[in-house]
Parts: sequence; structure tokens; C-alpha cells
Amino acid sequence: MLAASQSLHAQPAGNVLLVINRNDPVSVQIGEYYQERRGIPPENVCPIDSFLIEEIEWQMYLDSVERPIAACLVAAGLQEKVLYIVTTRGVPLKIRGGGAGFESESASVDSELTLLYGKLHGTQYPRAGAVPNPFFGKLDAVFRHPTYPIYMVTRLGAWDVADVKRMIDHSLAAKNTGKFVFDLRAIRDDGDTWLRAAARLLPADRVIIGETSGGVHPQKNVIGYAGWGSNDPNRKSRSVNFGWLPGAVVSDFVSTNGRTLNPPPYDWLFPLGFAGSTQSLSADYLGEGATASTGSVYEPFLTGSVRPDYFFPAYYRGRNLAESYYLAMPFLSWQGIILGDPLCTLGKP
Repeated sequence: MLAASQSLHAQPAGNVLLVINRNDPVSVQIGEYYQERRGIPPENVCPIDSFLIEEIEWQMYLDSVERPIAACLVAAGLQEKVLYIVTTRGVPLKIRGGGAGFESESASVDSELTLLYGKLHGTQYPRAGAVPNPFFGKLDAVFRHPTYPIYMVTRLGAWDVADVKRMIDHSLAAKNTGKFVFDLRAIRDDGDTWLRAAARLLPADRVIIGETSGGVHPQKNVIGYAGWGSNDPNRKSRSVNFGWLPGAVVSDFVSTNGRTLNPPPYDWLFPLGFAGSTQSLSADYLGEGATASTGSVYEPFLTGSVRPDYFFPAYYRGRNLAESYYLAMPFLSWQGIILGDPLCTLGKP
């Protein structure tokens, strides 16, 4: 019981490595704000000089992202102490590679960075395909090194600086209150099964679940939401029109909802193409007022998506944001991103 109790305590700012791209003023501005608000020690700030584009090639990633971050960790002697790496909007988002399906070499920058701990200790990983997440499903485990040889990586990213600052402020103000909303497609598939399981694992008086073709109506005081985004035929709007509480989190099953942090036109609707896809976008939730959201930069497949039945109960019980998402994420070196402050926590119920 002691180990489980310790795992629920918020980690101090000294366990965070903050990465900023000095070539991007927005990245620098976000980094400065987060460092001040969270009290990140100066030695835990890692400035890199990377590209000003979201999609990069593998060599660009190695030269301008991974190796400079490794150098920061080693120079400050933080390889073991750092548990969480926080990238910022303006750090490249995704790596373009060859292959297809589960043999794809493409990945999110953040998911690839999770392996850096292992690489610093001599582990070699294949470039193609996903790497099983050793923390997946470890509901009561304490996340620490070297037991779990990964870094948990999240991103302070949204449509603009104002959205990111609000995310940070709301992370600091989060409380364990409000409703968890689950919006099913009314189809008997694995995704709906996981959503139903998540709902059952939370207090009944704090759950709203939509299992009909009518979907979920606008709600107030929402602390968590999961659904299918544009994959739900009943979803007609970019906005779910919720009243979000500080600390509110989102997870939905959409293949490329994290493909860009460049905002679409104000009147864009997701049946129309934008940034290479017609699918809905995770950052829209953050623009509405949610505090964190998951996304995928390329196709993750349903089996590679965040499991809501692991994530939401862990977050409700007091795990911080990073640990809650990562114990629900089956694969690393894959397509997922987490938009949010890793230290955000609701505290115990």
C-alpha cells in the first residue's frame, strides 16, 4: 500500500526537463511562462536550436532534437532524476519515415523521445514499428528509474500562446470535482467497450454516458471527456460546447487529431480537409477550455490508442497527468502526443 500511495503524489518540478526551441519565439515565451509558474530549476531548462517546421526527417530529428536533449541531460547530471520531458509548441512535432501499417518508421517526436532514457543506457531500438510501453497497465506501480527505463513526454502546445497559458494556469488550479462524459458511437466494438468500462470504474454520480445515436448534449462542469471525434457520425461540430473545469482532460479515438498545432480557419469544419486530413483536431478542445488532450500525428490504429478504461480511473484517483496517460498508452516510438502539463493532478477524491 505504501508504494501505491507514493505513486499518487505529485512529482516536484526538479523531475521535469523543459525543452524550448530557441529559434521559435513562441516556444521561448511558453517555456518562460511554464518555468515561472511551475518553478522549474534553471538547470532543468534545455534550449535547443531546431527547425521551424512541424514535420521533419529522421536525421533532422536526431541532429536537432534528440542529441541536443541528451546533451542537456548529461551535462546537468539529470539522466536519472528527470522523469518527465516537456516539449513546447515550436519544437518539431512529427518524424516522417518509410514503411506502412505497424511497420511504419513515422512517429511523433514526443513518443520517440520517451526512449531516450534507454538510449542513454545503451539500449538500441528498431526504427520501424512500435515499442511496447513497459508502464502500460501498471495501475498501482511507482514510476521511477531504472524500474521503468523511459521518460514520459508531454507537450505544452495548443493553437496559440493564450491557450497554452490557460492550460498551465488550469493545471495549477485543478480540483477533483465535476463530471466525466463518455460519448459512444452505439457500435459494439473495442472502443465503445473501453469507454463503457471507464464509466463503470468511476463513481456513478460523476458519470454521464451517451449510448444512443443522439450523442451527448452540451454539459457544464466537465472534468473529463472521451469519444470518437469526427469518427462519430453524430458529431457535426468542431465544438462539444462543454463548460470545462480546471484540470479537464480529453481522449478520443481519431487517427490524426494531433497532426498539426497550426490553427485552421475560423470557419473550418472537419468534413473539409485541413493539414492533410478531414478529421477533427485535438487542439480544438484546448481552445474551448480543456486543460489537456491526447492526439496522434499519424495513424496509430485502435490498438495503439490511449485506453480510457486505464486513463480516467487513474487520473480520478490522483495520478498526475503524465502517469495517467502513459499507463494507458500501449506503445512508444509511435504516433501519440499528450498536450498538457505532466504535473497536473486532481488530487485524491
